[in-house]
Formats: sequence, structure tokens, C-alpha cells
Amino acid sequence: MPDTTPRRRRRPPRPTIGWREWVTLPDLGVPAIKAKVDTGAATSSLHAWNVTDGPPGPDDQPTLQFVLHPVQRDASQQIEVVAPLAGWRKVRSSNGQVEERPVIATTIALGEHIVPIEVTLTHRDEMGFRMLLGRAALRRRFLVDPGRSFLTRGPDADDDPADKVARP
Repeated sequence: MPDTTPRRRRRPPRPTIGWREWVTLPDLGVPAIKAKVDTGAATSSLHAWNVTDGPPGPDDQPTLQFVLHPVQRDASQQIEVVAPLAGWRKVRSSNGQVEERPVIATTIALGEHIVPIEVTLTHRDEMGFRMLLGRAALRRRFLVDPGRSFLTRGPDADDDPADKVARP
């Protein structure tokens, strides 16, 4: 008698990332930013400064203008960004307070993997990382090894990605 049990399709193995990774934000013109991978956070967040309404986008879609400081503890390096506003979200920050934050939809590149994500904009001056990658960006895409760092750097591992950020 032939075997009639349904066969599961084998998924390709998920890439493993560490608790912190260098990522690229190609849609925003950010060549490198160090991100903390935080499976305890539902959403991703990005340090943004001077957030204001931007010029109308295609089909009069609302946009935001803001400034990124992509390198930790260095406000001299700035990238000016205009991005479509995807909405607003209430987020409970690490200190327990709830704040409503603007959300943009963009893509990140972790090594060779390009992933669409939603990111909230907030001030992260007091935080150790300019970007936080939450579990919504990671779900079903990556495995996280909390004991390792910078696993997706690729062939240029000897180069510091922060060197790719434009100097003023």
C-alpha cells in the first residue's frame, strides 16, 4: 500500500544573526547602522531627530522629514531623510511609558538578506544603539544567537561598516 501521508515542504534553513548586527537602510540612504536585535520588542525603532511633516509624496501620500545620526555617540554625522508615513503606533518603551510614534515602511539589508519592515521613529540618544530590530522584522526569517554578534557582515568583515557613513 502506498504511503499517503502528506509531505511537508522543506523550508530552506534560516540564517542566524547575533544579538547585534550591522544593517543597511537602502531606501533611506543609510549605508551602515549598528542595530540591537531585541526579540522582546514587538516593533523596530530608529533614532530620528527633528521629525517634521515632509512634502507630499506620490498620490499626495503624507511623508516625514527627519535627520538620522547613524553612528553611536556621534551627532556630527547626519543623514537627512524623507520617507512615507505609514501610520502611528502606541509603543511601550523600555522605561514602561506608552508613547505614540510615527511609523515608516522601509527595507533593511542584513548581509545579503533584504527584508521589508516597519520602523517607529523616536529619540534614542540615551540608548546604546541607534536602531532596535524587533521580533516583527525577524519572525520566520532569522534565528537569533544571543551569544554572538555581527554574523551577517559578509566578505568585507575586516572593514568597519561605520567607515561607509559619509563624513561631514
